[in-house]
Amino acid sequence: MGTVVLSGTVVLVVLGFGHPLYWLVAVAVLFLYVRYGLGAAEPSSPPAPGPAPAAAPTSYKAYRERRDLQAKWERRYRRERPLRHRRDESGK
Repeated sequence: MGTVVLSGTVVLVVLGFGHPLYWLVAVAVLFLYVRYGLGAAEPSSPPAPGPAPAAAPTSYKAYRERRDLQAKWERRYRRERPLRHRRDESGK
């Protein structure tokens, strides 16, 4: 991503010799990249309290728990909507 931004900035600077407005655009692109592109990996403030986003399991135990919970919900869906489940499988 940085290579694209830098090469785009160089192109804007070269074009800026004919149209100085491109220099301002190049500066704006660099500013936005430094402001939001480089620092995007680091959170600027602590996350809000609440449930954590679904992340990759950190252990096999966490993976098994998620897999079992998913299987439980799929069984419940099949049990509560048998016709819809059969219709979905007939299309395969």
